[in-house]
Amino acid sequence: MSLTWTDSLDIAIALDEKYPQIDPLTVRFTDLRAWVLALDEFSDTPERCGERILEAIQMAWIEERD
Repeated sequence: MSLTWTDSLDIAIALDEKYPQIDPLTVRFTDLRAWVLALDEFSDTPERCGERILEAIQMAWIEERD
């Protein structure tokens, strides 16, 4: 499966599996962006990412933890 910036829930699930020890509330957007780009399943261009997308991913990750 190939992930893009609009797949916030799937990205959140992948991040939760890769970084189970990380509290998503403490992640800086610069780190979050780098971690998403480093996911094996991710295949979108870095330029398409913005603050709103990162917020959506972070919120989905927080909800995934609950």
